[in-house]
Amino acid sequence: MHDARGAILLSVSDGIATITLNRPEKRNAIDDATRIILIDTLEQVNADDEVRAVVLTGAGSAFCAGGDIAGMKARLEAPVGRVGINGWKRQKSTHRAIHTMNTIDKPTIAAVNGPASGLGCDLALACDFVMVGPGASFAMAYRKRGLIPDGGGLYFLPRRVGLPRAKELIYSARTVDAEEALAIGLADRAAEGDLLAAARSWASELTEGSMIAMSLAKSILNRALDLPAEQIFALGSEAQSICYATDEHRDAVRAFLERGSRK
Repeated sequence: MHDARGAILLSVSDGIATITLNRPEKRNAIDDATRIILIDTLEQVNADDEVRAVVLTGAGSAFCAGGDIAGMKARLEAPVGRVGINGWKRQKSTHRAIHTMNTIDKPTIAAVNGPASGLGCDLALACDFVMVGPGASFAMAYRKRGLIPDGGGLYFLPRRVGLPRAKELIYSARTVDAEEALAIGLADRAAEGDLLAAARSWASELTEGSMIAMSLAKSILNRALDLPAEQIFALGSEAQSICYATDEHRDAVRAFLERGSRK
């Protein structure tokens, strides 16, 4: 395991946290050590009330090449009796990273600056939105390694592109360029000009208004396709009761009424 210090960079400016996968010499592949630092970083920004949105990107020419092949080599060399339990522990850690990315109580944008392959593709899809630069591409490349998507792709991809297309992308393991990604809903926007600046600008727009309302809405929307309508309504009722009591709601109502009285 390498020294992961510096493998994940974090900067915060104007309420926007930028998390950068910073192993450009490895095309930002994620190994066990990097995954631990990523989890810590995600939890840190989620707990920071000064952070209102998160942008995830990669250093250099790639967004994230997926799992580190060196880590896969170590897996092959492990004693046979340890392969199963080691894999189980690794899966728990991977799923914790993806779950944390997906459930952060703030808007999240993947600024995909280059190839996002395997786990890298999963990580992008775990964000609320995906913005692409001209060099962006996506590949569910797991089958080329004799694996299935284990970073959330089996869950997120069908919800973005539909079940038949998700099957095709996973079965074929082919590469999707930025133009096709936008056309099929795998990505949401293309950056005009500088990718990171465009992603941060979009993130800033998403922070306007009540962050409490946004966080509550996100927590329900993340389950909207899995629960029956009556449960979504019930969750919405509970969340709205919280919103009624917030300063943001009360101030907005007063401001609206004052504007009306001045007409």
